[in-house]
Amino acid sequence: MMFWKKETQIDRIKNKLEEAMRKDADFSVFGASSHKYRVNEELTTKELTDWQAKHQVTLPEPYMQFLTKVGNGGAGPYYGMYPIEEAASYTDRDALTAKCVLHPGMEKEEWNHLIEPLISDEDISDLEYDATRNQLLGGMLCIGTQGCEYDMYLVLEGKHRGKIVYTSDFHPDHPFFFVYEDNFLDWYERWLDEIILDYDIGWFGSKMPGDENALIQAYQNAPSEEIKSKALEGMFKFKKIVQPTIDFLKNVAEQKQYDRITAIQLICKTSIDAGREFLLELLHSENNEDFLHALKILNWYGKSIDIAEFIKVILQNLDRVHDSETLSHVGYVLEPAGVISLQSFAPFLCHTDSNIQTAAIYATRSCNDKSESWETIEQMFMEGSKDVLKNTILYWGLIPHERLLPYYKAAWPEYKNNQNFREKFIGCLKELHLPDDYFDKE
Repeated sequence: MMFWKKETQIDRIKNKLEEAMRKDADFSVFGASSHKYRVNEELTTKELTDWQAKHQVTLPEPYMQFLTKVGNGGAGPYYGMYPIEEAASYTDRDALTAKCVLHPGMEKEEWNHLIEPLISDEDISDLEYDATRNQLLGGMLCIGTQGCEYDMYLVLEGKHRGKIVYTSDFHPDHPFFFVYEDNFLDWYERWLDEIILDYDIGWFGSKMPGDENALIQAYQNAPSEEIKSKALEGMFKFKKIVQPTIDFLKNVAEQKQYDRITAIQLICKTSIDAGREFLLELLHSENNEDFLHALKILNWYGKSIDIAEFIKVILQNLDRVHDSETLSHVGYVLEPAGVISLQSFAPFLCHTDSNIQTAAIYATRSCNDKSESWETIEQMFMEGSKDVLKNTILYWGLIPHERLLPYYKAAWPEYKNNQNFREKFIGCLKELHLPDDYFDKE
């Protein structure tokens, strides 16, 4: 009789590491080119015991299993896992043994109170700053980095011992984020699962776990609107969703529920055509926020398909654009289609709001009718600030028209020593058959 050994989570993780490496052979997953799905040599039990004695901490059991049975750092989410000695170097020794003051669901008010000395006290000493920082990071071990200012910590003590925390800088109203898994191995295995399933894991761990059916169930059984939102947002990790999920999302959108916009966005991520009626409804809505949401969705997901029907509606509604964010997204959608003209954007180019002017200048950078619209440009230069001229030079270059030369001549001293811009000025003169030293003459 043969007795088969029951597969452990460690066994699964080792097998899935190999499978993930095969799945992502070109290391296209964020951070994979750094670790290449390779782990370092495991720690011996003695090495781990000595490390814990040295630092006077006891690591959570699942993390100890990883270090001694999988590897002492290496492959992992984002840029991978630090070896244990490197992990310890990012936290003061006293902070490692301190109490962890963070917890899941921390309210903004509590967080803001904790970080107030770091962001409000300009006279805080280095010692006081380090003490406050150590309090916030106390009782946690930095196990890896996500890049830039983002890091991953493991809680070492207290009620939430063993959980993973994503940190960034100490920003008001943005407490550090606790991932959904209760321990290191579950979190690590989920990372491997999502690679193997070809999920979009650019922000791995920040979205609710589960497949489409699990997230639908989580939404339907959610005790609050917040949990419903998190369940829907969890679906953004899917590159495509199946028809039953689309039908579910359509039902959410049709009922005009709290998460209507999120549902429409998820539908359109898979198929703009499937979300066509919802997008048209948003574009025709009297609510300007709905109009902006539709523009964002078309910008994100409409680049590779024919969106002529939507472009027509946007052009018909330009007069309802009254802020720079909406105008910027109008530009993002219309500019690739080549349907923006300087004349159609003249009200924005000559607007009294400098932010709207800047957005309009950027949106019209590819227009071919600039020389014919010199009156509009001259009005911009006459009535606008110096930044208007700077932005047109930056995004448009110099428009060759004799009526605009006085404005370019006034700007010439600022640009003549910059070779790239100097060539633009000289090129403008050549098109007008003027000498290269025209701007230098009195």
